[in-house]
Amino acid sequence: MSRAALLVLADGRFPAGGHAHSGGAEAAVKAGRIRNAEELESFCRGRLHTAGLTAAALAAAAAAGLDPLALDDAADARTASPALRTSARRLGRQLMRAARAVWPGPGLDALAAARPRGAHQPVVLGVAARSAGLGPEDAAHCVAYETVSGPATAAVRLLGLDPFQATAALARLTPDLDRVAAEAARAAGQGIDALPAASAPLLDITAEQHAAWPVRLFAS
Repeated sequence: MSRAALLVLADGRFPAGGHAHSGGAEAAVKAGRIRNAEELESFCRGRLHTAGLTAAALAAAAAAGLDPLALDDAADARTASPALRTSARRLGRQLMRAARAVWPGPGLDALAAARPRGAHQPVVLGVAARSAGLGPEDAAHCVAYETVSGPATAAVRLLGLDPFQATAALARLTPDLDRVAAEAARAAGQGIDALPAASAPLLDITAEQHAAWPVRLFAS
């Protein structure tokens, strides 16, 4: 196991397309639900403990070696918004290209062949983590961090927030990140049927609205 591999996988500069997605922050900013660093932190905490927990558990399960096709079906069942399903598969396809170039392996090849249009991003990330020699909790930490870092980065661009304040908000969330990653890894150890299905209905609703905007800065 290489902690350095985890840093590479979690790096926002890893060429997997995440920079083009706001994680619901763009719609929240337009609706007036994120106006400052305090509200950004609240938004990220809510996203982390709902959609983030679900995604982290899927990634942990894939990293543990559970059937990625069954996990992809489970991800579909846990993603109510068609727009978010489309985004997750688009991100999964982009991540797959990067991961196969960096950590080639039979698991990634098999998933790419079975899901040529893209598997859900957390599932691909879990398989990539396994190919990189990482464990379930590593994969869960990576997804949990992505869940909050994406909206934080987007909010800096959308609102002109002080990046120091945005990063401080992320730092205050680190205990929550640890708890969510640990919970996700525990659930993954109990099988697919035990994976959480926490949801954030407002994120689903605003994702559908955002997808219909004629002009937007972020893809989701």
